[in-house]
Amino acid sequence: MISRAAGIAVFLAVGAVPAALAQDQMIPWSQRGSVTQRVGFTDITITYRRPVARGRTLFGGLVRWGRVWNPGADSATAIVVSRDVEIEGRSLAAGRYTLWAIPEPESWTLIVSRAVDVYHTPYPGEQHDALRVPLRPERGAPMETLAFYFPVVQQDSAVLRLHWGETIVPIRIRAPY
Repeated sequence: MISRAAGIAVFLAVGAVPAALAQDQMIPWSQRGSVTQRVGFTDITITYRRPVARGRTLFGGLVRWGRVWNPGADSATAIVVSRDVEIEGRSLAAGRYTLWAIPEPESWTLIVSRAVDVYHTPYPGEQHDALRVPLRPERGAPMETLAFYFPVVQQDSAVLRLHWGETIVPIRIRAPY
């Protein structure tokens, strides 16, 4: 049988372990996130780090108008498509890519890059672009943490949304089968 003092010492030591780990390993502000959606016979997966607004002016402030931006933090946001798809009517071969954008108040350009396993800055350059498509942003309810999600999924198509702050950017994806 353990004495009361020994039991308290064990309890305190075990309770101190998470605090010690937290001090040694900083928990990042931008947590890892991912979303996967099957559209027809095609799997679409986005993996990214989710930056938090924290009261900052996002678009036109933190994210400057007319500059290439990676919608995420730390490592570049990645997209994997298991089969050929069309993004906004433009063909994209099956594979792994990174996502970039050029935001403007009334229109955005989505860039799908062949450069993978890269940091979110600097942009790897046009020579790696697989696709560039125009997008039209919308306004919506505030989203504190950057999110990608699929609010609309049909047999052979889906809408992927990039949503941060009050900005929503719908991306139409068709997955013919």
